[in-house]
Amino acid sequence: MPKSIEEKVEEFYKTNLDNLGITYYGKTQANLMSKSISDALTSAPSKSGGTGSNYPDIMIMLNSKTLNRQIPVIIEAKGSKNKLEKLDKDGNIVQIVPWASDSKEGVRNPHKKGDPNTTAIVQFAVNGAYHYAKNILESEFSIHDEIIFIGINGTELDEDNKVKNPEQKAYYLSKLNKLQPKHIADLDKSWDLLKDSNLEKFFDILDRLTLSEEELEVLTHRTEDELEKAVKKIHQEIYENASLKNALTTNEKLYVFSGLIMAGLQTSGVSRLTPKALEGNDDKVENDGQTIIRRIKTFLKKRKADSHKITMIEDLLRPIFTKQVLWKPHNGESLIKQIFTDVYNTIIPLLESDLQLDFTGKILNSLNDWVSIENDVSNDVVLTPRYVTELMVKLTRTDMDSYVWDTAMGSGGFLVSAMDAMLKDARSKIQDKEKLSNKISHIKEQQLLGIELLGNIYILAILNMILMGDGSSNMKNGNSHELYHRESFPANVFLLNPPYSASGKGFNFVEEAFSKMERGYGAVLIQENAGSSQGLPYTKRILEKSSLIASIHMPNDLFGGKASVQTAIYVFKVNEPHNEKQAVTFIDFSEDGYTRQNRKKSSQAVNLRDTDNAKARYQEVVDIVLGNLPDTSYYTVENGKVIRDRITLNGNDWTFNQHAKIERIPQLEDFKKSVGDFLSWQVTQLMK
Repeated sequence: MPKSIEEKVEEFYKTNLDNLGITYYGKTQANLMSKSISDALTSAPSKSGGTGSNYPDIMIMLNSKTLNRQIPVIIEAKGSKNKLEKLDKDGNIVQIVPWASDSKEGVRNPHKKGDPNTTAIVQFAVNGAYHYAKNILESEFSIHDEIIFIGINGTELDEDNKVKNPEQKAYYLSKLNKLQPKHIADLDKSWDLLKDSNLEKFFDILDRLTLSEEELEVLTHRTEDELEKAVKKIHQEIYENASLKNALTTNEKLYVFSGLIMAGLQTSGVSRLTPKALEGNDDKVENDGQTIIRRIKTFLKKRKADSHKITMIEDLLRPIFTKQVLWKPHNGESLIKQIFTDVYNTIIPLLESDLQLDFTGKILNSLNDWVSIENDVSNDVVLTPRYVTELMVKLTRTDMDSYVWDTAMGSGGFLVSAMDAMLKDARSKIQDKEKLSNKISHIKEQQLLGIELLGNIYILAILNMILMGDGSSNMKNGNSHELYHRESFPANVFLLNPPYSASGKGFNFVEEAFSKMERGYGAVLIQENAGSSQGLPYTKRILEKSSLIASIHMPNDLFGGKASVQTAIYVFKVNEPHNEKQAVTFIDFSEDGYTRQNRKKSSQAVNLRDTDNAKARYQEVVDIVLGNLPDTSYYTVENGKVIRDRITLNGNDWTFNQHAKIERIPQLEDFKKSVGDFLSWQVTQLMK
């Protein structure tokens, strides 16, 4: 094996920096450059996965006083063939182990799926630099939101004993980009842009390296899939644990997940709780359960939850985490520590990705796969899929100035999707940094209202919204019919998937909400026959004050086996009485491009596959309802998937099938098909 020339590579690039007049720091000089970075590198796991310190080969601090901006640069060197970087088949920098395990007898430190891929991190320059950079930004000590990492390599020396074929590859990592590396192609050519005189131009290049909407959407869905897999795996372990099998109710399993997440997430000014801190004390006052309770209270205070919510959550969680079966150590380790270790390693990193995820909905869905949620005798606790909540947010024209409410919010999935759309709209329209910051705070704290009756589901909604950074200001626990009279909220967007056991299949919620709105739009995912006759008398009364704009017939397996009812989305314009002559748009959306499977007890969490351009189909439905010209034509009047027709004011003719035209005159294609089927049958009989 050829000898590595790593030292010569490092020397070559240091000389280059000297020639450019750029100050740099060596392996053991992190503290000279930045104490926060030094502390972050010291506290992070080493490249090989141990507890030793991290020593990047070269470090630079880009400092623009005119722009008041500092960006660290971390550089890692290698000196062997093909050791610049290791990418996976999708072009991502390898950092974790993708396979189930490489455990073999005799292997001292086997990798397991999800573990840091220490082989790639140690052996490849870019991968090692990425390891350092990511740990710096994620550290509790870090004061930086962005960083540059570069891998450098070379394999041959010339006659002067200098590197003959240097190569480098640079990436930009920022919290704004959800810690997703963006390639800086300009630095692959030369490092001239790192000079002080070029920093303004260079920072402008970095600011244009943002995630596209498509990249962000792919990242969000991938993260949600990973989250659901992680939740299912941990719940499987809880389900199969003999000690816990009969010790925890379904509600209590929800609380365990929620509590451990709150205890494990990073909060400013407080060191992160790690599994090591759970010491397995065998004492009723000092034990792992009490440690978790204290951390939950700290978390809620740091996230600015009000005292009422803190008390409520503490009252719900304390009886669970003080159960002896959870905190009492066996062989020096409690069950709390075992479960928390899995949550810490697999779930917490996903939740800190700074994405708008309905992750508590994923937890609830996972537990619902095993057993119905307690208090849910009517099977009403059904989480609306994220792609449907996003669809309904678009159908109601939600933007940064919307005031959105959901009066049967479940885990808050509609509000998560609405807030995501509102924040994106604000960022695209407001250029001033201070004005944008104020608007974002106002959206999170003032422009969302959710009401949930079930306390065990309400705690999930609070967790969802607290983790979005709003302090759950307008999340209410109680009967929405009573709260209507006490709440003053200028709603102009209403989103709902009501309990179908309620009056009018849930349309009582709709009538009551619309009566409190002066204007705006509403979208309701509801049992479809509520629009034929089962929603009376509410549907009839709704038309007296609001207009039905669209009726969308949804796929019959929308909830993947949890609920077998046929649903529809009804879209309304609020406080504008329905005109008998106006056309309502009916859409047969039963073929939405997704294929679903019901895998209740499968280790594979993903039960949804895009098999026929689902994204474009959903956008087409939005365009049709909003009166835009769609880019695709899956649903047209010509193919019978779209109907524009009148409805009566009786409130009992809202479904697609009630307006579908049945063609009674046989067509040539029908004749050809019949003849073909007959001939095929005859051939089969002859062969027999």
